[in-house]
Amino acid sequence: MNSRAMTWRGRAGARRAANGSMAEGAARAGLTARGVIYLLVGVLALRIAFGDGQRQADRGGALAELADKPFGAVLLWALGLGLVGMALWRLSEAVFGAAGKDGRGARKRLASAARCGFYAFVAWSVLAFAVNRNNGSGSSDRQSRDLTARALEIPAGQWLVGLAGAAVVVVGGWIGVRAAMRKYHDKLKLGELTPRTRRLVDVTGVGGGVARGLVFAAAGVFAVRAAVDYEPGRAKGLDDTLRSFAGTPLGPWLLVCVSVGLVLFGVFSFALARWRRV
Repeated sequence: MNSRAMTWRGRAGARRAANGSMAEGAARAGLTARGVIYLLVGVLALRIAFGDGQRQADRGGALAELADKPFGAVLLWALGLGLVGMALWRLSEAVFGAAGKDGRGARKRLASAARCGFYAFVAWSVLAFAVNRNNGSGSSDRQSRDLTARALEIPAGQWLVGLAGAAVVVVGGWIGVRAAMRKYHDKLKLGELTPRTRRLVDVTGVGGGVARGLVFAAAGVFAVRAAVDYEPGRAKGLDDTLRSFAGTPLGPWLLVCVSVGLVLFGVFSFALARWRRV
């Protein structure tokens, strides 16, 4: 009996190790893919800030930019599969719990489930683009306006759009504040970082997280305005949200700062792919 128990425990331990390795690989592939998208969006936004707005600064524009590169089709498929890995990693967190304090709590499981759904949709859109680049997934601006228009038509649609926009504003603020407080330290293998590497990670984590939070919050504000004015056209996707920064009193320089922040967040995602605890 003891030998059987030991054999069973050994096999169970091997399965857990294998599952852990698979989840870690999926997480690191997904974080790398996310980094590529943010990096490309940031570069496209910088081009807009300096007067070269040929391509939209959103996921569709990033995919089109990638498709134009040598081996573009291979890169698109790799990006899509990496995002599938991200979705599967979040699914494993929802089912089995996440690493760190309270990782098995209901709140974190629900958050992981929501992230799983989001990245599953993003992965699907990337793979659909890889299969048929002519159709694409449409611009984020048109998608945002169409979704807002449909939502406003249902009963209590104005309230739903307004509440959704307010929630996005809150999420944006939460993202920015947590980045400024360096809460991501809780998820990093800090012991593996040299002092210089840690400073570089903090520059990308704080700068990138604050910029990302600002973009979320701005998009939420536009959604609230669309609900209040009952005008779907006031809702903005990522591209229009980024372009709106150039229309502020600070002019294109605010867009430059936000764009650089998105590039930094892309680099930060690469750092997470290397040093995040999974």
